[in-house]
Amino acid sequence: MKAKGLDPDEHIVLLRRIAAGSEQALSEFYQAFHSSVYAFALKLLKDPVDAAEILNGVMMEVWRCASLFEGRSRARTWVMGITHHKIIDQLRKRGRHKTEEIDPNIPDENSSVVLDAIVSAENAKFIRRCMEKLSDAHHQVVHLTFFEDLSYPEIAQILNCPLGTVKTRMFHAKQLLKKCLAKLMKQ
Repeated sequence: MKAKGLDPDEHIVLLRRIAAGSEQALSEFYQAFHSSVYAFALKLLKDPVDAAEILNGVMMEVWRCASLFEGRSRARTWVMGITHHKIIDQLRKRGRHKTEEIDPNIPDENSSVVLDAIVSAENAKFIRRCMEKLSDAHHQVVHLTFFEDLSYPEIAQILNCPLGTVKTRMFHAKQLLKKCLAKLMKQ
């Protein structure tokens, strides 16, 4: 999920306006990033209430700390870094993850559309099941790469780890997902 409507330079202008106290700029910034922040938090916390709290906390942090943005990264990278730290804090408070299995309701089983939906749901279920087996570190790099469309250097900055670590985590995550999916597809 990409921040909508504005280019990266406009995000920086918004941060400068926020630093100067513009509530309108914060509103525009929120519109650009709320879905990405919420989706990332929801993916890792698996709780809509906690994800909403993270979103609010991130935007409060943006309001308080916009003047600290130095421009060494994109605004998106900076915001996702704040999000990552708030998620880690929430997980520490929680102690451990809650997981919930989503059970799709499928009506008439004779329709070809429904059969296609069943196959898609089954594939999605396999992917979801395999993603749940990944460690937080692997899950984060997969989410930030494929759902937030961030580069490895940006992910390294967000996670505050070396670029090589991000690449290694992604390599291992892909290998684990491949093995897990192969195993589930055989069943």
